[in-house]
Amino acid sequence: MKDSYEQRIQNQFGAFCVRVLKNEARHIQRDYASLLDQEKPLDELTASELEQTAVWDDYFMDEHVFEVLGLPVVVTGNVLADALAQLPEGKRDVILLSYFLGMTDREISEKLHIVHQTVSKRRLVTLKELYEYLVKEGFEWPDM
Repeated sequence: MKDSYEQRIQNQFGAFCVRVLKNEARHIQRDYASLLDQEKPLDELTASELEQTAVWDDYFMDEHVFEVLGLPVVVTGNVLADALAQLPEGKRDVILLSYFLGMTDREISEKLHIVHQTVSKRRLVTLKELYEYLVKEGFEWPDM
């Protein structure tokens, strides 16, 4: 059997633990009650309040798909997609194959059945046209 000193210390510690737990439970209940006061059920919200809580996903909104040789090529950005759509198909195919599918001039010439030099010239001329179109449309180039 424990002596009275150890028993008293154990009882004091037990009482301390109970008091700490009760106080913590009271704090949690008070915090929960204050949160409940601040919350409002969704069915009680007005239309404008409900609209403020809405989140609109804009995934795929500015993505445009071009098809080259049966392959889909996704272009992100409305201005760039509009610029590419303005190009004749042959020029657009060279740009898409080169910059979006990562093909070399030789690979492009084999796929499109045109001379290698034609691919190179067509790409350079088309890049100049794209640049002029984008400048005319007010596109701002990022600082590098």
